[in-house]
Amino acid sequence: ENIRLPQKENFAFITMIKQGEGKIMYEKLEAIEQEIGKVIKGKKDVIQKVLMAICASGHVLLEDHPGSGKTTLAKAIAKAMELDYNRQQFTPDTMPSDIIGYSFYNKQKEEFQYVPGVVQCNLLLGDEINRTSSKTQSALLEAMEEKTVTVDGNTMALPDPFIVIATQNPITSGGTQPLPDSQCDRFMVRLSMGYPAFEDEVTILRENSDEDAMQQIHQIAAKEDLYRIKEQIAKVVVKDQILEYICRLCEATRSHDEIERGVSTRGAIAVKRMAMANAAFHERNYVIPKDVEEIFIDVCAHRIICNARAKIEENSEQHILQRILEQITPPSLFQ
Repeated sequence: ENIRLPQKENFAFITMIKQGEGKIMYEKLEAIEQEIGKVIKGKKDVIQKVLMAICASGHVLLEDHPGSGKTTLAKAIAKAMELDYNRQQFTPDTMPSDIIGYSFYNKQKEEFQYVPGVVQCNLLLGDEINRTSSKTQSALLEAMEEKTVTVDGNTMALPDPFIVIATQNPITSGGTQPLPDSQCDRFMVRLSMGYPAFEDEVTILRENSDEDAMQQIHQIAAKEDLYRIKEQIAKVVVKDQILEYICRLCEATRSHDEIERGVSTRGAIAVKRMAMANAAFHERNYVIPKDVEEIFIDVCAHRIICNARAKIEENSEQHILQRILEQITPPSLFQ
């Protein structure tokens, strides 16, 4: 990593992740990643970042063209990690009650009964979330942030864990409703699958058959494993220099001359949590600047709004954030 080793009293930070609970966690994550790789070819970086977000208790927005494997990725994760899985195809006539559920009066029992919506699961795939109304999109706000739903004044907890993986097609705008800014902010990362490399696409065609691709996926972990992984990631050390580095990066987005609205404090917290997960995935239980740099654009690109100047000069959110990364000097740790 081209960094100096910590002082002697901090040396346990390096070794703990490679032994005991840390070693078990890393091996489990590696096995899950390899299992998903059976059906998602050549997208190791995307698979890793989706798993990082899940392990950091975050939600994922997959923005890409149809047929790129977004749905397959979500289903493979659910099966490999033993997560109760629901899928909702968002359309203009999808109602909020389809998402969070509704109450009806049972005449026989003379009481109102709750009929669960699709959110009552561990992993919800919201397919083409931008094709439904803003009212229906907003039905997910409480569920994503507080892990609860409120129906007719009654608040009910969602299963633990609860993860949303939502997809949207950024190219076709006909019949779509852009996600509200408040909802975009609730997704920890926005990722793009992209087209596969030539060799990977040849492999996909060679291995394609009439069999369901999901039959190749076997359960690698249980929910209890995910709880333990989250506990280990929560122990990752984040020094004050790293926290200040994250704040400087986010602050730079708020005063940038091409950004109308910068990264919120919720976004800064998401950067920290993803950086902790990134460190764990690289067999470390302490965060270095590289952990922040590798996930900063994925966490922040969907949280900023570019102004007219950026649009005229055709500067994307990713391009602007990359320049900010290059301008802000990272801290030198362990000196």
